[in-house]
Amino acid sequence: MTLQMHELLSSGRLCYATELGAQLCGDSLEVLAQLPANSVDLFVTSPPFPLLRKKAYGNEDQELYVAWLAQFAKLARDALKPTGSLVIDIGGAYQKGRPVRSLHQFRALLTFVDDLNFRLAEEFYWYNPAKLPSPIEWVNKKKIRAKDAVNTVWWLSKTDDPKAHVGRVRVPYSDSMKRLLKDPEKYYKPKRRHSEHDIGKAFSKDNGGALPPNLLSISNSQSNDEYLRTLKLLQRPGHPARFPMKLPSFFIEMLTDPGDLVVDFFSGSNTTGKAADSLGREWLSIERDEVYCALSAIRFLAGQPVQDIERNVRRIEQGGSLSLVTGDGRIW
Repeated sequence: MTLQMHELLSSGRLCYATELGAQLCGDSLEVLAQLPANSVDLFVTSPPFPLLRKKAYGNEDQELYVAWLAQFAKLARDALKPTGSLVIDIGGAYQKGRPVRSLHQFRALLTFVDDLNFRLAEEFYWYNPAKLPSPIEWVNKKKIRAKDAVNTVWWLSKTDDPKAHVGRVRVPYSDSMKRLLKDPEKYYKPKRRHSEHDIGKAFSKDNGGALPPNLLSISNSQSNDEYLRTLKLLQRPGHPARFPMKLPSFFIEMLTDPGDLVVDFFSGSNTTGKAADSLGREWLSIERDEVYCALSAIRFLAGQPVQDIERNVRRIEQGGSLSLVTGDGRIW
């Protein structure tokens, strides 16, 4: 961790730290208020959604949601570098007792832009093919609404020109494009447009993948990932609303460089911190629930005997902290 990150530890309890980052347990508003101005390259987070029924992870009331969330966004904006970004995943919900959608994610966006002076760099949509039908009343029982399988992900920036490298997050070519690249003359006949631009040359060059669309198809059915497998062995419940690793990784790769600082102020199971660590970025994760903080250490303890993982999780739960060496899983 850098000296700057060590200074933040007074704002929350340190649960564990790697060479690149730290997981704090505490009030995100208090920790965010301590972040120096112009110090963060990227915030990636998924706040608790304003669902109709209270969840274990503490979702907020629909009517109060936007004002509650704006507090965090305001502090995040103050801490962002001029080239920095805030990426926030907000799922949809229905209004209470009605088959009518809430507009909370759109009201939040307007508040971020109109009141907090963010720019909407681009809207993304995360399509989760594995998302379960909900609410049951309208989808399963009465069958009057389709399954909601898309979350809105707002990419917000402090200025008009945030750091971005879209070429770093290219997606695999389609089968037809692969055939074209293998034998351009067989599958494509170059045509010259009225502008005299030869599009044949552009389509025959292998750039290592296609540029990504703003629809991200990422399944969140990771029932067999190492984090969940270990939780099962420990007979512990996991966080019920987890990011798939590919989602924060996409934005971290696109919007930051190695060594940049990535912050998640609703870290849950700390998928963002793990993704940032794996990609060589400094990171800071903040979560108010002590149990979720302790269990998130499992992501950094891969390869350890189960009894050692259990012992170290309990150490965090009892008020201690871990210092982890990335790469070999040793604890020191």
